[in-house]
This record gives sequence, structure tokens and C-alpha cells, in this order.
Amino acid sequence: MAELIVTALQLPTLGMNTTRLEFYLKQAQQRGADVMLLAEYVLNHFFKEFATMSSAMVKEQTRKHTELLRSLAQKYNIIFIAPIVVSKKDGYHKMIAKISPQNTRYYEQQILLPYAHWNEKKFFANPVKSLQTPMMFNIKGFKVMVMAGFELHFDYFWQKVTEKKVDLVLLPTASTFDSHNRWREIIKTKAFLHGCFVLRANRLGEYSDAEVKWKFYGDTMLVSPEGEVEMMLEDKESMLVEVIDKREVLEHRKAWGFEKELYLRGE
Repeated sequence: MAELIVTALQLPTLGMNTTRLEFYLKQAQQRGADVMLLAEYVLNHFFKEFATMSSAMVKEQTRKHTELLRSLAQKYNIIFIAPIVVSKKDGYHKMIAKISPQNTRYYEQQILLPYAHWNEKKFFANPVKSLQTPMMFNIKGFKVMVMAGFELHFDYFWQKVTEKKVDLVLLPTASTFDSHNRWREIIKTKAFLHGCFVLRANRLGEYSDAEVKWKFYGDTMLVSPEGEVEMMLEDKESMLVEVIDKREVLEHRKAWGFEKELYLRGE
């Protein structure tokens, strides 16, 4: 039965320093890693910091890291899933790049945070339009879906997980404040209800504005189809590497039969 070795990096923003990235990649290669997930705002700074950065600097940061990941993907024969900010004529777009040894694809985040204290929807130029199926790909017998962090909260994306028989959801996030328990419980529940593994990478670091300090707390984790946390990092820079087995997905679906009940009702 198919097995996949997945890894997630728990880091603050890299800036232009790339030596740490290759340090972890060498370790991942020794473990035979197939896919490496990075958190939101690791390749680029947190979006609120853009006010003090020139657009040219943001663009250069994106260009440099994209080229670096393409080179490293070939060197280490690994697939990167990495959130990245892309500059276009109408402004910044919040994207997730899938960078493999063969090519690069992009998924444009479809729903962004719209809140007064954290208004990505206003800041970024991502269009507001009808929802589309997120980026998916197949690797070593696994069907994988890429889901942006805030999109976790919307049933549309999880319906696609069931509909497309997704085995693994890759979830890059930038969670902060006191949301640890909420995120843990939502991820565990979604993994169980939809019969899939969920690999979440959450960033580290701090950002302070005039009123509050934003502390990004880590909690990078792998959750099984049974809704169990198989491995979780705490609040320090580190890397998660785990083997996942397709049998766990198939056994869960057979035992609980959620999909079968929907199928019998024409769903």
C-alpha cells in the first residue's frame, strides 16, 4: 500500500537568509521526504509589514525565493508547497506555489480574512468571485489538496475533499493570539469527518502595531483520518517529518461509511 513522507517547516520569516532552509532540506532528504510544506508569511514578511517596505523589495524577495525553491526542488527531488506574495499590475496577490523539480503552479487564495484588525481582503488584490476547486495533485498514490489557512472555515472546500476523495490536505497558516485550541479542534474534526490526513504548518515570530503584539505560536501538526494528532511541534523553530499510509485513509472510510451514505442519497 502507498506511503508518503511529508514534512513541514516551522519558521519565522526567512527574509533574504536562505541558509536555514537548506539546512532543514538536507535533513529532510536523509529521511526521504517527498513533500515539504511552509507556513504563510515565511517567504515574505507579514502583510502589515509591507507598509515599511518598497514594492520593489517585496517583488525581489518573492523572485529570489521562487528561484531558490525551484533550484532546491531539483537538487533534493522534493515538492514545495509555499505561500507567496505575487506582485501584479493591480497590486499584491496572496498565492500558494507548488514548486516541483519539473514545474511551478500557483493557487490563488479565494477567501481572505476581512476583519478590521486583519484585513487581507482589503490589502490584497485577490478577486472576489465564484469559488473554484482548489489546487490538487497526485503523488505516490495519494491525492493531495492545497487549502489556504482561512479557507479551512468554509464547508465548500471540505465538500471538495469528500467529492474528490482527497487523502491529504496541506494547510499553511499564520495563526496568532489565543487561537491554539480552536485550530487544533477544527483540524482534528475536519480530518475525521472527511477521512483524510491534514498537515498544517504554522509560522513563528512576532509583529507589533500601536495597540497589540501579534505572536505566531507554531503548533505545526499532522492529524490522521481518525482525528488524532500524530505529531505536533510546539513554539520553537523546528521541522516535522512523518510517514503517512494510504491504508489509514481507506480503513477509516470503510469503517465509518460517511461517503457511502451520501452516495446512496444521490450526493
